[in-house]
Amino acid sequence: MTRCINLKTCLFNLIIFTIFVITYGGRLNQNPEFKVKAVNLGGWLVTEGWMKPSLFDGIPNKDFLDGTGLQFKSVTTGKYLCAESGGGTILVANRSSASGWETFSLWRINENTFRFRVFNKQFVGLDGINVVAVTNTSTDSATFHVIKESGNSSLVRIKASNGYFLQAKTEVLVTADVSEVRGWGEDDPTVFDMNIAEKLQGEFQVTNGYGPIKAKQVMKEHWSTFIVEKDFKFIASNGLNAVRIPVGWWIASDPTPPSPYVGGSLNALDNAFMWAKKYGLKIIIDLHAALGSQNGYEHSSSRDGSQEWGVTDETIQQTVRIIGFLTSRYAKSPCLYAVELLNEPRSPGATLESLNKYYKAGYQAVRKHSSSAYVVLSNRLSSPNPKEFFPVANGLRRSVIDVHYYSVFDDLFTDMTVQQNIDYIYTNRSSDLNFVTTANGPLVFVGEWVAEWKIKNATKEDFQRFSKAQLDVFGRATFGWAYWAFKNSDNYKHWSLEWMINNGYIKL
Repeated sequence: MTRCINLKTCLFNLIIFTIFVITYGGRLNQNPEFKVKAVNLGGWLVTEGWMKPSLFDGIPNKDFLDGTGLQFKSVTTGKYLCAESGGGTILVANRSSASGWETFSLWRINENTFRFRVFNKQFVGLDGINVVAVTNTSTDSATFHVIKESGNSSLVRIKASNGYFLQAKTEVLVTADVSEVRGWGEDDPTVFDMNIAEKLQGEFQVTNGYGPIKAKQVMKEHWSTFIVEKDFKFIASNGLNAVRIPVGWWIASDPTPPSPYVGGSLNALDNAFMWAKKYGLKIIIDLHAALGSQNGYEHSSSRDGSQEWGVTDETIQQTVRIIGFLTSRYAKSPCLYAVELLNEPRSPGATLESLNKYYKAGYQAVRKHSSSAYVVLSNRLSSPNPKEFFPVANGLRRSVIDVHYYSVFDDLFTDMTVQQNIDYIYTNRSSDLNFVTTANGPLVFVGEWVAEWKIKNATKEDFQRFSKAQLDVFGRATFGWAYWAFKNSDNYKHWSLEWMINNGYIKL
């Protein structure tokens, strides 16, 4: 009789447990230990030049870094050099205005020697004396020197690797066949009026700009001074409980990452975990820069604005290995709270198919080493569907969707008043957040936001009200939020949470 009762009891308990799992299993994902109130340590282990412009001051010929977009107008034809059809054929000098096809992206070999990449990603080279853009392999292309007129003039000559200067012989014939030049006359077909159309200032640019020896010294000094132990103490004592730390893919190859990157960022991340433990903070590791760049921006360490991540399966598999490396290294730390698989992927380079594949594999890489760390999936930039990764995330335990809400980039905010900006947060952002918050779905993380806007001459009280509105709304996010960033240059002081706290612009 006793055995029968015990058996019935076991069966009853099993049935109750099964009902509980079916009914509430999905909701277990909705109960984090606490809501994250974090700050991003941006500009530290992944360089963003706008956050610390002085980091680039010592680079020789720093106007000519990787990814610099150059446009050349012939002084004789009065037209711009252009890669015909965007690449794949000859160069011409017959365009009256400059845009994509007329912009040449630099690949820096050293401070004086460069390769030129065109719109369709071919490199400029020589076919005899004719200038063409037909090869997709950089090493098969020509190298060039850009020689400036003395003084502040924008006039330049371009010397090819065959030792001759380029000339716009006609509007449809650009050659490299002039051996001797003199003066800078307006009748000289070797003279071009150069315009710098765009610049990149990321990790690739700073390390390749300085070169391997100097870069090691500069980056070591930067990593050891930009974020220090007292910053963690400040963060912990001002109402925050976590930090989100952007890292680059090269960190997994420390201390000898592939050129031009230099070792040392892993040691800095180790220090962050040590300081976080001392001051009771959690850490979200954020893979901010993936191999080949997932969005083409400098903050993903793109060399020239191109997106190469996801184009081949190898970039995905290598990124999975990096996630596994980071998780295994810090899995035993009580401070590891979450791993963000990829920051701000962008279409069309990062397709929905490639990201779904990567997010599933990246999740498994985390789970191989940690059963407790949350896994964060970042939405794509400008995607019209903020729930596009829900089908993947819904099947993953302790999964989080990262949404970024800024009120400074979109032209929508250009003519808004202070009150309209605040109302937009309480109405539109609240609605956006409610839309991605579901009963049994993934947790929601506002991984980046800032109390900056397009309002000019706003008062301190305006900023306080705007900050409060975002704290009120983003505080409802089921996983929490993270301000961008802890430190920033004086030109972007409202982007610095440290400055905002110290000057009374925000109260947490």
